[in-house]
Amino acid sequence: MIRKASLLLVGALMGAAAVTTLTQIPFRVSDAANAAASDTYRQLNLFGDVFERVRSDYVEMPDDAQLIESAINGMLTSLDPHSSYMSPKSFRDMQVQTRGEFGGLGIEVTMEDGLVKVVSPIDDTPAYKAGVLAGDLITHIDGEQVQGLTLNEAVEKMRGPVKTDIIVTIRREGAGEPLDITITRDIIRIRSVRWREEGDVGYVRITQFNEQTFDGLKKGIEETANNIGEDNIKGFVIDLRNNPGGLLDQAIAVSDAFLERGEIVSTRGRNSDETQRYNARSGDLTEGKPVIILVNGGSASASEIVAGALQDHRRATILGTRSFGKGSVQTIIPLGANGAIRLTTARYYTPSGVSIQAKGIAPDIESLQDLPDELKGRAETKGEAGLRGHLEAEGEEGEKEQSGSQAYVPADPAEDTQLKLALDLLRGEQVNSAFPPTGDSASAPN
Repeated sequence: MIRKASLLLVGALMGAAAVTTLTQIPFRVSDAANAAASDTYRQLNLFGDVFERVRSDYVEMPDDAQLIESAINGMLTSLDPHSSYMSPKSFRDMQVQTRGEFGGLGIEVTMEDGLVKVVSPIDDTPAYKAGVLAGDLITHIDGEQVQGLTLNEAVEKMRGPVKTDIIVTIRREGAGEPLDITITRDIIRIRSVRWREEGDVGYVRITQFNEQTFDGLKKGIEETANNIGEDNIKGFVIDLRNNPGGLLDQAIAVSDAFLERGEIVSTRGRNSDETQRYNARSGDLTEGKPVIILVNGGSASASEIVAGALQDHRRATILGTRSFGKGSVQTIIPLGANGAIRLTTARYYTPSGVSIQAKGIAPDIESLQDLPDELKGRAETKGEAGLRGHLEAEGEEGEKEQSGSQAYVPADPAEDTQLKLALDLLRGEQVNSAFPPTGDSASAPN
């Protein structure tokens, strides 16, 4: 999730040194602060010494700017998988992407064990059409090893002129040999919301949360409701499967579209005074019609905010498999002409006060897809808990991090087991105690 601007929406213990004192000598706050500052300056001097030694003694003349950029990126990526440095070009590309149009292959990626891991292919993009799956590990780009590259460097190599080909070598769990997949680069225009009528049910698919998402959702609900007819429509299916997330304000707006009141999400940073709460305003776009939310192992971040809010308020039934488990907020901090940093600054919490970090949203109704033979044992993602250096789960279930979740959605709706179950429930052709949701909505978090 990226917090736009200073609120623009993908830890390990951060080097805390334990100090043991064996005497009763008073230790003033000013002494501690001065000692910490002195130690920090010593470490910065160490960095300066190493930097100068590399510049003077390395076998070839290094690029000073590249050295500094690599050092900064190394510092940030050591914190967690979602903090990183963005060069001026990467920062511009990110701004374009959140507006809904960018150049590339059409995959959301992160780093895992030095390789590029596919969080989710984006619908109707070159990577999606070429058969790239969530959970795939990219080991080579046009024959060049990914190991040793930063995430930004790898992404930069995957970009290029439109209509040019790129070969990505993929390691897929369960596949005996690496797969070489040829993808033709194209302009990726993200239509983040698509909709259609499934008989007497409105179906709305949200692929990511960019600046156009809420407007698309509103249009999709209105059009499907009008086409089906107010008296005939049974309800809505909101499909968030393999949606990697996006802008926090759009996740809040989408949640608000179905709620009349109450908290949607809260974000909490390191200091208690940094807590922010976001509440719903009156007005339900569906006018109280039943809603089923589809999620799976590729549903992350902003998707989980929506699912968590509607689940806690008993406004929707969550159906599918456990979500990805990315419960952290990234703030984009511009650095003038030097690009920007993406820094994890807070965790987010569902209305009931639960953090889903490294645990995900558990569906009210679990439903697995029927996998084709060639994908059996290979269509699962380990989620946030599978990323090296991830922020740890917290709370009473802190030890219960997710172990994996199915992230496969068949291209043919006729073969989509989860969608079929959702439609049957809305039409009353199947019955489940979790639908419609009952009981009190989320209580105020502590």
